[in-house]
Amino acid sequence: MRAGAQKPDISTVEAYKATLIAAKSIGYSRGCSGTNIAEGIARLGLTEQLKAKTILTNGGPVADFLARGDFDIGIQQTNIMVGVPGTEYVGPLPGTLNKPCPSSVALLATSKEPEAARAMITFMVSPEAAPLLRKTHVEPAKP
Repeated sequence: MRAGAQKPDISTVEAYKATLIAAKSIGYSRGCSGTNIAEGIARLGLTEQLKAKTILTNGGPVADFLARGDFDIGIQQTNIMVGVPGTEYVGPLPGTLNKPCPSSVALLATSKEPEAARAMITFMVSPEAAPLLRKTHVEPAKP
């Protein structure tokens, strides 16, 4: 939400559905999180009902558009939304509508520091990295 706006109830799937219906405008991206959001809206049977008030962003995080007032509700993966000036994070989507986007990491054949890259990757998927990742609202990899 924009900073200072009343936070909607998204604690249940029904409350989230009612929030989307009541919203004046909704924005989300065209990337992985946007695809997941569109699929969730379709599962709720709201695609056509929300079409006229939905804005698909291009060229930056949803929270940036939200902070400028381009729409009333912005939906994107948590780690990109939290902490953006001019916005307030409401919370994760309820139930099965909360579908995180996977993150990928790889070692390029052209890496100038392949051992350092391997060490970083090893750490990123270790149990020790999990609390650090969660501090940034990223769920650790599940082997």
